[in-house]
Amino acid sequence: MLRLTVDEAGEGQRLDNFLLRLLKGVPKTHVYRVIRSGEVRVNKGRAAADTRLALGDEVRVPPVRTAQRDEAAPAPAREFPIVFEDEHLLVVDKPAGVAVHGGSGVSFGVIEQLRRARPQAKFLELVHRLDKETSGLLMLAKKRSALTALQDQLRQRETGKTYAALVPGAWPDKLKVIDVPLHKFLTGEGERRVRTVEPGHEDAKRSITLVKVARRFRDFTLLEVTIKTGRTHQIRVHLAHAGHAIVGDPKYGDFALNKSLARGPAKFERMFLHAQRLRFVHPATGAEIGLEAPLPPECEAFLNSLAA
Repeated sequence: MLRLTVDEAGEGQRLDNFLLRLLKGVPKTHVYRVIRSGEVRVNKGRAAADTRLALGDEVRVPPVRTAQRDEAAPAPAREFPIVFEDEHLLVVDKPAGVAVHGGSGVSFGVIEQLRRARPQAKFLELVHRLDKETSGLLMLAKKRSALTALQDQLRQRETGKTYAALVPGAWPDKLKVIDVPLHKFLTGEGERRVRTVEPGHEDAKRSITLVKVARRFRDFTLLEVTIKTGRTHQIRVHLAHAGHAIVGDPKYGDFALNKSLARGPAKFERMFLHAQRLRFVHPATGAEIGLEAPLPPECEAFLNSLAA
């Protein structure tokens, strides 16, 4: 019999989510079965799957067999450039090419590497996500209260996220708002993709992107993009839908152009999408925080080559 005391990492979590995270390798159906049977006890009493755990609660878990899995190599400890940090939250400048978390063929990401680098941290969770190919500001919570408060702000669209995106061609000045629904689907190979759909589509999710021209080049336009909704691949799909896919985008971009830029004199080999500015209300102090991450050197160098 396993007896656990709920610490800050588990405080406020539902019992089922607490156990699913704890009992990695145990089938979900089995976890729910032992909860329903009353074998899992919270403070010596029966508890439902949606019971919220409090700090100091004792959770008693019956012996369960975990599926035999190949042990994955542990994530290497790694810190990332810190833009803001206090006892409640951490904002880092994520490099392009690094996933935010493991899964879907990726053994580890930012969160696993940071947890490894900070073994003393009682709680560390992603507030939101960035695509692997996107660089820039990424928020992590160091307390569950900060996590829920910041995610509430995101849901209520009270958090400002502004990106720098480079697209080929001349972006029309009049196109300032893209309000086109998106639909997430899986390809035949099981790859996650997103497409635009008509507003009446049964799986349509309203998605709003605001676009402003930041700088024009002969064959490209640098855009300042603010999202009012946080859909998967939203900026990438919306800009491609407008006929100006992001430079270097491996999923929705112009593959011939991407190849020529990677082989060209500037050797630009990444997606030009960077989470540049972030504005939010601090979950503990109520102060408005505005943060900025400068363009990565490879993006600046590419712009300089276009301006030359």
